[in-house]
Amino acid sequence: MAVSSNVVRICCLALAASVGNQKVAFPGSAAYNASLASYFSAQQASVQPACIVLAQTANDVSTAVVSLTTTAAGLCPFAVRSGGHTGFVGASNSPGGVTIDLRGLKSVTVSNNGTLASVGVGNTWDTVYARLDPLGLSVAGGRAAGVGVGGLTLGGGISYFSPRYGFTCDTVTNFQVVLASGAIVNANATSNSDLFVALRGGSNNFGIVTRVDLKAFEQGLLFEGTSLTSLDIADDQIAAFVNFTAADTYDEYSSLIMSFGYSQPQNIAVVSNAMEYTKPVENPPVFQPFLDFPAFFKSTQLANMTSVSQATQALNPDGMRQLSVVTTIVSTEAALKAAYVQWNASLANVTGTPGLVWSLVFEPLPPAIYAKGAKTNSLGLANRKKSLVVALINTAWLNAADDTKISGTAYRLLAAIESETRRLGAYDPYVYLNYAGQFQDPIASYGVESVLRLKLAKLRYDLWGVFTRQVSGGYKIPGLL
Repeated sequence: MAVSSNVVRICCLALAASVGNQKVAFPGSAAYNASLASYFSAQQASVQPACIVLAQTANDVSTAVVSLTTTAAGLCPFAVRSGGHTGFVGASNSPGGVTIDLRGLKSVTVSNNGTLASVGVGNTWDTVYARLDPLGLSVAGGRAAGVGVGGLTLGGGISYFSPRYGFTCDTVTNFQVVLASGAIVNANATSNSDLFVALRGGSNNFGIVTRVDLKAFEQGLLFEGTSLTSLDIADDQIAAFVNFTAADTYDEYSSLIMSFGYSQPQNIAVVSNAMEYTKPVENPPVFQPFLDFPAFFKSTQLANMTSVSQATQALNPDGMRQLSVVTTIVSTEAALKAAYVQWNASLANVTGTPGLVWSLVFEPLPPAIYAKGAKTNSLGLANRKKSLVVALINTAWLNAADDTKISGTAYRLLAAIESETRRLGAYDPYVYLNYAGQFQDPIASYGVESVLRLKLAKLRYDLWGVFTRQVSGGYKIPGLL
């Protein structure tokens, strides 16, 4: 939505008058620069909004939305960010527009009986775990420290605890939401129940979520293991991975992430296995095949979720240029090996790119995860029966001059993998929103029935399309203007 800078400036001045001067940051100020510096990717950090709303409460968000929808005939574009972890330009930062920064909504409160954690969406998952770990509690939240609560939850959310509790969104008992009217409402199983289902996977299309109430559970230390091995035994490891993901024997306390990665700074390509077991069990038998593979690096420990999430984040630090695209594969040896072969072939196009990390990541998505809330979320997986694998192409690099090469190679690799999985009868259309690329359409992948429900919720809660028309970032419901 192209709007003149003069119109946007009027909106920024109106915001300063309504929300408060101290809560609206302009270019050149320390608060403005700090907000931009907190984005995960270099692309998003380079975006220059006309002003940034530094919301501290749900009322601040409400006031800002009312101002933005009534000033200048509701023409001002705006973006909303929680953790700011999505990599591409405009996803959660508005070029030349207004960005609402929710990082000030950082409350974490726990119910007296320890079964519910009410979490402001300005938190990242490490701050949530830091509050819960000392209480012997946890929630089915994100795996990396710097990921924001809001975006991950609204996109589904895969957790180390998901095999026991489902997607992160399935563990939400209530969303506090600011609607396009500025009204602050609750969405749960008994109040605004259609919105409750829509927000479980429907992303930013209906309003601005300011708090999520998550089911909490007792949790102590968990097992964390890492191994780095040679690509020479990739086929054997894929065979072990497929056996691990088998639906009828899946151990619901276990999580495994297998990555094939090339690092330009280290000039090395490896297979990495990240193993987590949500009981304090040293070297759980379910991981023995992976621990037995000859490795040139191996570590195991018992740790709490705060330190586990921080270790995960350290593998992919802020400030790099970032891109991810994703597909879903039925868990078969033939399909996963074919995907690996395509990734290995792609290395010739990117080797030597400064700072490059180029990865293909396999994450199990067994029925233990997706079936638990399939009838009460919007992800469209209720008709699946088989163990699936989320296959992520993830890359980080240094220089903008390499953007076109990296993006082109990533999307060609995605197309090649999907061509192979279709040929092998192992393609699944589901696109996990939190890993999706800028040009993918994850909400369409939920299927006709789910998309229809989302459209009906959209018409009820955002009839004039504020969160489509004024908020262009993120993934939108197909077929709506």
